[in-house]
Amino acid sequence: MTTGDLFGAEREERRRSAEPLAARMRPRSLGEVVGQQQLLGPGAAFGRVVRAGRPVSMILWGPPGTGKTTLAFLVATETSAAFEALSATTAGVKEVREVLAAATRRLEEQGRRTVLFLDEIHRFSKAQQDALLPGVEHGIVTLIGATTENPFFEVNSPLISRATLFRLEPLAPAEVGALIDRAVADGERGLGGIVSGIDAEARATLAERVGGDARLALNALEVAALLASGRGRAVISAAEVEEALQRRVVRYDKGGDQHHDVISAFIKSLRGSDPDAAIFWLETMLAGGEDPEFIARRMVVLASEDVGLADPAALGVAVAAAHALQFVGLPEAAYALHQAALYLATAPKSNSVKRAMEAARRAVEDSPGAVVPPHLRGTGYRGAASLGHGVGYRYPHDFPGGVVAQQYLPDAAAGSVFYRPGGEGAERERAERLAALDRLVGRGLRE
Repeated sequence: MTTGDLFGAEREERRRSAEPLAARMRPRSLGEVVGQQQLLGPGAAFGRVVRAGRPVSMILWGPPGTGKTTLAFLVATETSAAFEALSATTAGVKEVREVLAAATRRLEEQGRRTVLFLDEIHRFSKAQQDALLPGVEHGIVTLIGATTENPFFEVNSPLISRATLFRLEPLAPAEVGALIDRAVADGERGLGGIVSGIDAEARATLAERVGGDARLALNALEVAALLASGRGRAVISAAEVEEALQRRVVRYDKGGDQHHDVISAFIKSLRGSDPDAAIFWLETMLAGGEDPEFIARRMVVLASEDVGLADPAALGVAVAAAHALQFVGLPEAAYALHQAALYLATAPKSNSVKRAMEAARRAVEDSPGAVVPPHLRGTGYRGAASLGHGVGYRYPHDFPGGVVAQQYLPDAAAGSVFYRPGGEGAERERAERLAALDRLVGRGLRE
């Protein structure tokens, strides 16, 4: 080894020793990757493409700490390609063109491909995209974009159309536990020189409370190891883990994909009459900083869409919670939001309002220019009677029970039935009354 090589190796060693644990423990091959079996398991498309040595441009979509950067680097390593990295938040057109120029020279002079990793691809500007697309289209670079946001909402269509989308999932606690064990036992890259182990309670706490984020788990593990070592302890305890975590991690991004997924889970839990799941997702949103008025509005909608006439009071409860939020604000209004959520989740359910709306809307669309029957037309002006308006109208209060048979729909929709009551809660009684009215006036069956 030459003196230059020796000094270079020493500098590299010093640089690596300064890296955080998460960087030092980054997998060096696909075989070292923990989790993401939907990408790397037997027969999975991602693994087949990479191991075949012909990677395609792709978008890696998943929460923080799930391995997007690692997988991008391993695509280059496994295919013997050069690896270039840019961030969409800092790179401009100039940097994009420089990468493409270097990749072109590399391909022409060495026959070596280039993997371009673009972090936070959802922030890619149109100018950056215009500069990059020719290089992607002509195979100058293999683009790998990483995003925590739903690419169908955030990434430009031309990029999506030129890339294969792969979804990464948060790691399961058992997978995080395996990473913890590996880091504690590794004497070269891990914590082997600092601590000798981690107790079972500490391991379980850390594995369960990082929300499937491997980077967060390793960073917290490193802090816990330093705390234990500073106290003269060789084994990390739960106390050190608690201190390193500081607080429970809530994986929620009110401006991103979680905004859509968690509100969906909340509404479906309310609709599915599961009060426990409903307030779990409600707490997730509140803890993550979601707009509480957005939550309240969605509950008001659900009160009519999914509870409806099975419990007419539900709409009042939801509206009252929304008013309480405006009146007292958070955190106190959280009581009203939880009260409304529990009420809606446990209320009888009916979607008859929604079905009636949809049926009436279709009838209106199918009856353009529907004409109001003469006997229903307004009579509150001079000359209306001479036009025949109101002639033949039968005033219901002049008849027994306040009901009389007459046509209320336009001729084009006469005889149509839109509202079919459900059989739950208060709507059961309403259905019986409506059936009696239908028989009285000779309307058709609603079955």
